[in-house]
Amino acid sequence: MAEQEDELLQQLRESPEGDLRAFEQLVRQYQNRIVADCRHIIHDANNAEDLAQEVFVKAFFGLRTFEGRSSFGHWLRRIKVNHCLNYLKKQQGQTLVSIEDDNVYGDAAAGTQATADSHAEAMSNRQLIGKILDSMSATLRIPLVLCDADELSYEEIASALGISLSAVKMRIKRAREEFRSLYRAYVEPVERKQTA
Repeated sequence: MAEQEDELLQQLRESPEGDLRAFEQLVRQYQNRIVADCRHIIHDANNAEDLAQEVFVKAFFGLRTFEGRSSFGHWLRRIKVNHCLNYLKKQQGQTLVSIEDDNVYGDAAAGTQATADSHAEAMSNRQLIGKILDSMSATLRIPLVLCDADELSYEEIASALGISLSAVKMRIKRAREEFRSLYRAYVEPVERKQTA
């Protein structure tokens, strides 16, 4: 994958202006992950695709500054993190009301066990992870996504969020504990039902 990525970057650098085929292949390679991560960071599925598209536009116009000291994927994730955090800063103070039913799969944290049981069976593991992340507060969700999905160091997360290193460590620890607890609340009743 890294070799293919390097080849695409080389093609992109050598291609005549306006030839976007190599970049389109890079976008296809990273699109699903960038959209999903944007959704989890900003907690807004409606704007995640727009933000992801903006990330790719920034990456395209910033390719000349990409020096290759890290992988293209890591560089792209850094752009995404910064773009999403800037978006969240702009949104502070605005109240958004979702027109979608947020309780489609039930709320395991609130104890609606019957709903969680019936819908947990239908969800794929990826959907379940997304639902759990969506139920977490931004204070815990964002550092967890930056650490575990984007593979940023604690120092990078502290710098991106403007908080202390100890605060990052504590938030990630709490986020992982909360995630495990919510995951068990969805999965254990389904496992019991399947073995019964």
